[in-house]
Amino acid sequence: MAQKREFTAAVPAQARSEVGRIAERMRALGARWPASDGVAVFNRVYLTVTEEIDRRIEAGDFPDRRAATALDVLFAGRYLSAVAAVDAGRRPPACWRPLFQYRHHPGVRTVQFALAGINAHIGHDLALAVVDTCRALECEPADLENEFDRVGDILTLLEERIREDLMPGPDLLEIADPLTHLVGAWSLDRAREGAWSAARLLWRVRGLDDVAEEFTERLDTTVGLVGRCLLTPWRR
Repeated sequence: MAQKREFTAAVPAQARSEVGRIAERMRALGARWPASDGVAVFNRVYLTVTEEIDRRIEAGDFPDRRAATALDVLFAGRYLSAVAAVDAGRRPPACWRPLFQYRHHPGVRTVQFALAGINAHIGHDLALAVVDTCRALECEPADLENEFDRVGDILTLLEERIREDLMPGPDLLEIADPLTHLVGAWSLDRAREGAWSAARLLWRVRGLDDVAEEFTERLDTTVGLVGRCLLTPWRR
């Protein structure tokens, strides 16, 4: 693995408090939507993640504070851009469309909304955010690997909490429930691994506009198809 180097790119000093500002924007969004709204469900989950990352950045838990902040802000920005697109009557990226289309469906359960949002954000947005961060800080993906892994560790802990809080208690009915098998088939670890591989590939082909655009479009579409599967209605 390439040796981590010190960043010298100019990043505004106020960016250090930007994660907290992102959390404030998420709280404002949550206040606009009813609790049952599928996008609101994901927003609550993501707000918890963002608050935890902000706390750990401020506590000095990340090896490179500036890199962690830049990655988190650019990552969250892609979700907020999808929300803004829908608010403006535009189509969001394909990975986000299922969640916005099914957000009020009575047959979709809360845990499905949460995982569909995480799937879109990790499967598509995270890879692009890594590339965005590399451009902003003039570094290589390998320079961000520690920050990427630490954010991933936080997400893993929160994913476990999501499954515990949003899934019904373990019993024979749950074991027989098709939703249990659907949710169990999706893996955050695999999604993270895929995002890291996609980010490295996109960085390698960044000078080949047609190739990078085609790969990004296919990634967006594929993640969107997974999201539609995760949002399969189970009752009317």
